[in-house]
Amino acid sequence: MDRTKWPAISGLTIGTYLLCRSVPGTFAFDKPLHTSVTVLATCAATLLLLGRILPREIGASQKDQQYDAVPLEDVGIDHSSREPSPIREDVRYPSSLRKLRVLFLILVIAICARVATLKEIAENAQCAALTWEPLIPLALAIGDYWTVQRHRKRMHAEEYENNLYDDIQGAFVSSPYRYLLTAGVLSLSSLLALAKARSVGSTYICAATLSHTWMVPASQHFGTFLDLVIMYCVGQLLHQYEVRGQRSVALRFVSIGWAALFSAAAMLGVLGTSYLLAGPPDRRRLIGMSSSYAWSLFRFDLLASFTATCTLFTVGLLRAKQGTRLLTLGLQIYHVGIMSASMIAAFVSTTTIVTSFTWNNAHPFPPTSTGLGLLAIILAVTSFTVYFHVDASDRSHTSKTLRNVPAWLYLILATILIVHTSLWASHSSTVSYHPIDLLIYDAARHHEAYLNQSSSSTNLEEAVANYEVRYNRPPPPAFNHWYKYATARNSVVIDDFDSIHRDLLPFWAVPPEIIRERTYQLISNPWHDVAGVSIRGGKADVSPNVMPTHRWMVDGLVEMIGHFAEYLPDMDLAFNLNDECRVAVPFEDIEPMRKNAVHPRIVEGEAVQNRFSEGRAEQWKTVPEEPSQERVLKEMSWQKTFYEFGSIGCPPKSPARKDRTWNTGELCTTCTNPHSLGAFLANWTLAGNICHQPDLANLHGLYLSPAAFKASHELYPIFSQSKTHGFNDILYPSAWNYLDKARYEPSETYPDPEWREKNNTLFWRGATSEGVSQGFGSWMGMARQRFVHMTNHHPRDLNTSSSSSSSSSSTPPQPLLLPIPNQQPRSSSSTKHPEAEGIVHSPLLHYQLLPSSHLPSLLPTDLQIVETIARCGGRDCSDQAAEFSPLASPSDFQYHWQYRFLLDLDGAGFSGRFLPFLASKSLPFKAGVFREWWDDRVTAWLHFVPVDVRGQGLWGTLGYFAGVRGSLGSDDSVGEEEEEVDGPGPGRGKRGGLWIDVPPHEVEGEAIAERGRRWAGQVLRKEDMEIYFFRLLLEWGRLTDDARDGIGFSS
Repeated sequence: MDRTKWPAISGLTIGTYLLCRSVPGTFAFDKPLHTSVTVLATCAATLLLLGRILPREIGASQKDQQYDAVPLEDVGIDHSSREPSPIREDVRYPSSLRKLRVLFLILVIAICARVATLKEIAENAQCAALTWEPLIPLALAIGDYWTVQRHRKRMHAEEYENNLYDDIQGAFVSSPYRYLLTAGVLSLSSLLALAKARSVGSTYICAATLSHTWMVPASQHFGTFLDLVIMYCVGQLLHQYEVRGQRSVALRFVSIGWAALFSAAAMLGVLGTSYLLAGPPDRRRLIGMSSSYAWSLFRFDLLASFTATCTLFTVGLLRAKQGTRLLTLGLQIYHVGIMSASMIAAFVSTTTIVTSFTWNNAHPFPPTSTGLGLLAIILAVTSFTVYFHVDASDRSHTSKTLRNVPAWLYLILATILIVHTSLWASHSSTVSYHPIDLLIYDAARHHEAYLNQSSSSTNLEEAVANYEVRYNRPPPPAFNHWYKYATARNSVVIDDFDSIHRDLLPFWAVPPEIIRERTYQLISNPWHDVAGVSIRGGKADVSPNVMPTHRWMVDGLVEMIGHFAEYLPDMDLAFNLNDECRVAVPFEDIEPMRKNAVHPRIVEGEAVQNRFSEGRAEQWKTVPEEPSQERVLKEMSWQKTFYEFGSIGCPPKSPARKDRTWNTGELCTTCTNPHSLGAFLANWTLAGNICHQPDLANLHGLYLSPAAFKASHELYPIFSQSKTHGFNDILYPSAWNYLDKARYEPSETYPDPEWREKNNTLFWRGATSEGVSQGFGSWMGMARQRFVHMTNHHPRDLNTSSSSSSSSSSTPPQPLLLPIPNQQPRSSSSTKHPEAEGIVHSPLLHYQLLPSSHLPSLLPTDLQIVETIARCGGRDCSDQAAEFSPLASPSDFQYHWQYRFLLDLDGAGFSGRFLPFLASKSLPFKAGVFREWWDDRVTAWLHFVPVDVRGQGLWGTLGYFAGVRGSLGSDDSVGEEEEEVDGPGPGRGKRGGLWIDVPPHEVEGEAIAERGRRWAGQVLRKEDMEIYFFRLLLEWGRLTDDARDGIGFSS
């Protein structure tokens, strides 16, 4: 019998563990209905196949056999104290058949309803509350107590041994509360452990004006109820007795299989009806299936079906009575029972989730109560152990989960306790220095190193030598003219143009004639939204067929090129007219190109020609006046692009390629840890690398629903103003900045006052232009909307319309790093960061989650959407208008300078405001995924303040520079009327509320603003744009030359 029982229990345990590990990163929840249909169909096929394998005939005595109801955990008990059930002749056949049909119908309905709740939860996970699933064992134990245990007779004391331990054990084993107590402790401790293992809430919008705020938690709790209903129906169908004999093993599993098949068919019918009633775009959404989803669905389907089958075998009951043969062919399957199966599943899932979270979050951020978490795990392990010890010791059972608790189970449980105790002991919830102090210090060191290597050349010969060392090839022809141009304009940067090298490197693997042909294909068809600039005889002109709406942009480029066009070879250039980037070559293709291109092209000592080839003009096709109809780009506007064009440039095993962060309700700490120090963005460059950040698929308009997206997986030579990681566009200085479309121009009406005279507020105004929200709620993940939502979150006035303000529950609490009251910094040198020399240590700090509705009162912000909701369709227009009401009136751009802190956010592409912000006396905060030509030149935390695009560090960063002063009263009121405590940091006001008084770091803020202002005046001038563009086009001229391996400049 154990040969069947243990594989089923092991399968349930392993399957539950693997499901808990795979669910957070699976693509299967992108289409919950499709996934559910597939899993149910697979389960049905498996069970129906088992119905053909398992025996159908049962050799049972017809006359001597009696049957009675089977409780959840009393299978096999000798019920001699109960009245016997009627013999078969006393039960009418239609009554039994009717019961089977009713159970079957309820099961099908419950499964379909459960899938509906799963769909609602998966699609709106940002509104989810703490699940009640861990309470299922407790609910089953309550049902078992009420229906069975309270009616049982306790065993007599004389049956116990004489020692005290055996007496206590015997009393507990025979107690009707034994399962109620153990299951209750496990359920409640699991609930506590999961609550303490939750990450900081995401800024993904749970719109207070929509029904999701209450619908999703209600769906979660109703789903838990449906799980109980499904378990009851499955248990009853597995335990049913036919009128003419006990149901065979085959029929028991076949009935469950048919229920799964009917449920799958019903949901497939819903999908089919939806397809027939939908329009073309919705139909594509219904039947569209990416390769990532298909492969993930295959794996999830196998795992879920395996786990479900093992669970059914574990729960499956074949009840034996004395003197009755139940099975022929020697097949015996022994049960654990529904409650025991739920105990195993609850314990394994809880320990898996909590252990994974604790292991990945061993730092002070995110803030967690590790002590309570450890206590919860200890209680869960203890109750789980006691439960099975009781089950093994229960003398009333003839069929048990375990006849004796094996030693290896104790060893596993002890290991779990040791691991969690070690994690608790090694976890620190405090820091002895503020991370921003360290980040500012590191930024200064980094910038000093950059200066030393970016402008080390003092003459042309040194510049040529440094170029050859850096890039393994001589400079391009006319490099001497570029050097003279740069030095004449006092360029600080002479040697470091690594961004040009990175952008052009893969093109060395593309023959020049292919580059020229692809350029022609792009600029000859206006549909591509690509403008051509033709350089002939030292003069730049605009090619035909440029869209009139973007003519100003191309004219600006021609103006910029005109300053140095006389030194450029004849060539055509293709410029992206859209904000979004365009070229994303798969990693498997682009990486060999890069590796092939790094090898030196010229043998040492070999002479090079210091001129471009003759007759280049004839090599470029003339762009016709009549547009070409050939299309070489793929249209994906208003569609999700992350996996097809965003992450495709990442290694195949990177998280961005293989994982899907579908849970938008929690901050993905594994995504932020590589580039963060606590809640604060530490590495601006690494933050732009999406390969470790699969959650960005839900957090930016470019990836959710770009307005104009025509792109290619081939290496087309497109020049763009900005791009995100993984794209292969060639960056150039934007005509928007060159033509001063957004100008820093203070006046008497709009002056730029000194730092201390500015308004101590974070300010932003803008439009919802990041992407298009066409009716499917994409706006909830876009960065602009998220930042506005999280900083304008006030409790709803119950006397006003729900459309006028947001609910206080729709944004989760946000973290602030605050001093611990009455604590002093530890003097031990071990607490000091090894690179923190010169940093003044403040009192011990810890992260504290504060209600989002109170933060705007503690930290002044003014972020608003201007005038109207743009780029929307369907109900998304009215939903956004209601959520962000009231919208702000338009204001002059020069109005920004009165505020100390200016927030810069991505639009559909780069933000054109950042350079004017840098030029001002205010402190720019920047959050975004787009990178521009100047990215290597400007240092985060030295010239500007970086903020993660998720927004989790915004309040903490603002609190550092602006200070935090106010009170969270015991009545949840916020104000400054509370009695202050001695010294800075949190304390208690006179009404018992939390008083917060953190002084601002005004010196540090003003210093960063001033350094950024001075540095922008040195390296981000119009002259610097020309110098960068000049060098870029010289490099590009060589790349498109048929003799490129033999030309260059040699001093």
